[in-house]
Amino acid sequence: MSTATFRIWRGDSAGGQFVDYTTKVAEGMVVLDAVHAIQATQANDLACRWNCKAGRCGSCSAEINGRPRLMCMTRLDELPDESITVEPMKTFPLIRDLVTDVSWNYQAKKKIKKFKPRPPDAPDGTWRMAQADVDRVQEFRKCIECFLCQDVCHVLRDHNKLAEFVGPRLLVFAAALEMHPLDTEDRLPELKRSAGIGYCNITKCCTKVCPENIKITDNAIIPLKERVVDEFYDPLGWLWKLVRPKTGSGSELKVPSSGLSQSPKAAV
Repeated sequence: MSTATFRIWRGDSAGGQFVDYTTKVAEGMVVLDAVHAIQATQANDLACRWNCKAGRCGSCSAEINGRPRLMCMTRLDELPDESITVEPMKTFPLIRDLVTDVSWNYQAKKKIKKFKPRPPDAPDGTWRMAQADVDRVQEFRKCIECFLCQDVCHVLRDHNKLAEFVGPRLLVFAAALEMHPLDTEDRLPELKRSAGIGYCNITKCCTKVCPENIKITDNAIIPLKERVVDEFYDPLGWLWKLVRPKTGSGSELKVPSSGLSQSPKAAV
């Protein structure tokens, strides 16, 4: 069994510093294992949030050697042999040591309209959907709300636009609703204004840190941005709104009662 040195941030909102701890490490250990060992033997008051230790709860988010990662999914053999730095996420207010206050994410989530399904289209009172439409939104449901994507987003991290931009995690949440074949709600005005989707310049840094490998930028944010552009900035779209038949005139396009992939909510 060898040893490794960990530089762990200790402090609170009033200030703090890095403290070096040397502990024994073994094959197969992850950063969270080492943090627990340090808690048990050297720093009983070290604050660290965790729950499942299996990469499913998203609780143990931190910055390891400067990169947002889950401590429970970061193996020590993936890191360099020299000192390993562990510090809290920088985007959110620090509570103590490695624990940050991520409650802002849940408040910002309220800006996005809830799921609103269309009426059932089957005799038994249920819905019919094409499997391709179901598969499309399934990727977004893998999110464990670790908020690593929020932490790395430069709009939130460097420019402090928390009041104006909801961040990549909540744009994934909005995409799961907008692309759902049963949903009928219109979220485009909110995405443009209160959600601030225009702030995202698609650098894909959020995609790179996602532990669930969700293609946040390509599959969620870019399609949403395209919809906002089509709705608010496309001159041909404005012309179509002027000349298209009004609802109730009897001449508008009808969506087939089967509600399969013809649903406009399922298309990009």
